[in-house]
This record gives sequence, structure tokens and C-alpha cells, in this order.
Amino acid sequence: MKRMTVIVAMCALTLFAASLFAQEKAAKTAMPEAKSMTLKGEIVCMGCYMGHGAKGDAHKSCATKCIGGGMPMGLLTADGSLYLLTMSHATADPYNSAKEMAAGQVTVTGPVFEKSGMKAIEVDEVKMVGGDQKAPSKG
Repeated sequence: MKRMTVIVAMCALTLFAASLFAQEKAAKTAMPEAKSMTLKGEIVCMGCYMGHGAKGDAHKSCATKCIGGGMPMGLLTADGSLYLLTMSHATADPYNSAKEMAAGQVTVTGPVFEKSGMKAIEVDEVKMVGGDQKAPSKG
């Protein structure tokens, strides 16, 4: 009887320790909350920019067509950083407005993420630099 109690107690202790280990590991691998930032740059068609460096006013027509057809968009900053633009789960309006700003200089506000070397910004707000065109925020 005592032997059975010791075995049950050891099993319970092992399960408890394993549970604590799993919780600690999950806490260490949890993604930190993304910080909202405002970035300035040019909206580029990711396929054209990555494939052959296409950007700027000379590429506006092609970028508009590609993005309108479903090609992902990116934000190319002055320092050469490239951010994938992602749609907010709260509202698609700012992201959809960004599609019409291809090859334009814009500011994009939203949470910034980086994973496996890729940078992304969720489009909560977008507006043309020096212009009044602005998409609504998710606020």
C-alpha cells in the first residue's frame, strides 16, 4: 500500500514539474506585443521590386496593375528597409486605400513585426506625404 502511494505521488510530482516546464517555455517563446510606429516611404509592388528592383513614378502603372491583381504591397523606406504591408483585422479600409497609392510617398502607421528576417507593418492608417488623402484608422 505504501509503495503504491509513493508511485502515485512520484507520478503526480513528475506531471506537475512537466507542466511548470511547459508553461515556462511557452512564456519564453511568446511574441512580445508589437509597438505601433509611423514609417515613411514608397509603396512598391513586392513582386516587381523583389524581382527586378522596379520602383518610382516610372513603375506606377505596372505597380497599380499588379497590386490591383493581388500582388502583395511593401513599403520601401529611404534607408532601403522593406516592410510587407498587412491588413488590419479590425478594418481593411486603410490597407485597401494604400493599394491606390502605389509608387507614392506615404506614411503608414501601425504595429511593426519582424520574424525570420522579414519585416511587416499592419496598415492602421495611411496617408500621402504632403497630401490630404488619408484612410480611416481602426480606432
